[in-house]
Amino acid sequence: MRGPGTSAGPDLDMRTRFYAELDPLLDAHPDLDVVLAVIGAAQLARVADRHPGRVVDVGIREQAMIGVAGGLALTGRRPVVHTYAPFLVERPYEQLKISLGHQDVGAILVSIGASFDASAAGRTHQAPADVALVAALPGWTVHVPGHPDEVAAILRAEAGRTGRVYVRLSGQRNERPRPTDGRVHLVRDVADGPGAAPAPLVLAVGPMLDTVLAATADLPVRVAYTATPHPLDAVGLRRLAGPTPALAVVEPYLEGTSAAAVAAALADRPARVVHVGVPRDVELRRYGSPDDHAAAHGLDVAGVRRRVETLVPRRVGSSSSGRQSELPT
Repeated sequence: MRGPGTSAGPDLDMRTRFYAELDPLLDAHPDLDVVLAVIGAAQLARVADRHPGRVVDVGIREQAMIGVAGGLALTGRRPVVHTYAPFLVERPYEQLKISLGHQDVGAILVSIGASFDASAAGRTHQAPADVALVAALPGWTVHVPGHPDEVAAILRAEAGRTGRVYVRLSGQRNERPRPTDGRVHLVRDVADGPGAAPAPLVLAVGPMLDTVLAATADLPVRVAYTATPHPLDAVGLRRLAGPTPALAVVEPYLEGTSAAAVAAALADRPARVVHVGVPRDVELRRYGSPDDHAAAHGLDVAGVRRRVETLVPRRVGSSSSGRQSELPT
């Protein structure tokens, strides 16, 4: 997606940053291995030469890729598994459930393609339901970084852990990195008048942050951010939402993916919640560009604004009751 939150060149691309991080990670963690199914093999050829036997390409066999990762994990290795999102999550879903989940072993799954990044490749390369599918399995953490620096921070942290992790890379990116500690962070505040109810809160997930900031630039709403939507930081969300929450959750994948977690976090509060994401009842059959898909699914600036405006009772311009201030990172 071009426009707000989009990479300007290959040096700032999340995928490129992921490949660049693997060589030092393999040096730093002797138990780390990389498992591929062709995708990424050419980019990692030099890494494979430097670390013989630790970069395994199983060919176009995605189910086997997850099975190999599970076998490595059972022997005490820490596999990093990588390919396009539909081939990493949807095609080998049973292997995620059995070879990793049922065996109760860990791995770091890193996808590219996101929802519609590979729009020109057609529906086979699109996976807007990937986070919902992974989150349906027990024991997984899902990271959705919004900047290449966040990718590096997440990989370095997870390489030293043992859990099951899904890291969703995207061609869309925010202008600057944000915290990757798993919490919900307030990015933009609103100066409310004395005794006023808290302004509506918009929670942006990963690369949607800059789009949200642009869409709400003159609206009296607060904006928060998380790069880890699952498990959701319920404590942080409750703290920011207030006693009578008006909340919009903007995710770059299937609309309502975080609905159950948000509902559980706010179960004792009279909340009004709008979930913004890829609509569940839309199946586009044209290729188009990532921008085309964002606009068609209401995930561009105009579409996000339309949805968030439903939480705002009236438009406020530059009055003191709607004065905004972006918080430091």
